[in-house]
Amino acid sequence: MMPEMDGAEVCRNVRGLPDSEMTCLILLTSKGRKEDIVAGFDSGANDYITKPFNHEELRARVQIGCQMVMLQTALAARVKELEEAMAHIRMLQGFLPICSYCKKIRNDQNYWQQLESYFSTHSDVQFSHGICPDCYEKHVKPEIEEIRKLDGRPLLPD
Repeated sequence: MMPEMDGAEVCRNVRGLPDSEMTCLILLTSKGRKEDIVAGFDSGANDYITKPFNHEELRARVQIGCQMVMLQTALAARVKELEEAMAHIRMLQGFLPICSYCKKIRNDQNYWQQLESYFSTHSDVQFSHGICPDCYEKHVKPEIEEIRKLDGRPLLPD
């Protein structure tokens, strides 16, 4: 028996600390009644071993506790990444101020930037560029015909 406070009280105090969920608490005690075991788990212990104990069993349970903390840490990091990604998605779901003429987007700092630059900054999207049929007819084809006229080559067929 520990002086001043028992293991269950230590567990409750530790669990009251910030970020204590990343701590594995194993009670090693002489109290082996079912009520004591339940009280130990209710106080925040992750595992409960009664005396006399086997050293190999304790070592194995400590290893499992370390694995559990590593998994919790990795999970917390992944949750943080997902929350950040969701924040970016929510930002992209809002209204985007876009110029009616040049199609630039006004960013959060009130500067105008190209669509590709804006989305590359705010997401993992990658772009490939091409020319749609309407723009080909309107912009590219006249330029090619003008060049061919200057060079004396035949015009493109319609």
